[in-house]
Amino acid sequence: MRKKIVAVIGGHDCDVKVEDVAYKLGKKLSEVVDLIVCGGLSGVMEAVCKGFRTGGGLTIGIIPGYNKDEANAYIDIVLPTGLGLARNVLVVKSADVVIALPGKAGTLSEIAYCLQFGIPVISLKSWDIPGVIQAERVDRAVILARKLLYSGKAGGSK
Repeated sequence: MRKKIVAVIGGHDCDVKVEDVAYKLGKKLSEVVDLIVCGGLSGVMEAVCKGFRTGGGLTIGIIPGYNKDEANAYIDIVLPTGLGLARNVLVVKSADVVIALPGKAGTLSEIAYCLQFGIPVISLKSWDIPGVIQAERVDRAVILARKLLYSGKAGGSK
């Protein structure tokens, strides 16, 4: 049986408050899925991976460059692409559900890809855009993700 994957997206620069939310999200997601994928760098990506590994999960980082050493210390599987920001499409297309934390234009582009490809995206205090599911708390985002993952509504076939 194919494993369910959640992608977590968000800024590579974030404040302590967002970092804490990302860490808690990662830890909570480890109770629901075996794998998470992200852009593999710093900020939200590093914090969510740290939390996810604390809970025993496996992390995948799809990084923009060619050098595996660019990935944060909490990435188990590093996929170097050399694609720069174009790797964002790979991050979201590899996921069944995406959770967006605060970020800038890169995060917005990933949300747009989700909407384009029909991949459910949950905003956890991130962009408020039509078609994006809003969640104010970590536990709510995880409940929504679990519901989407096991209801047959996850993925995106476009």
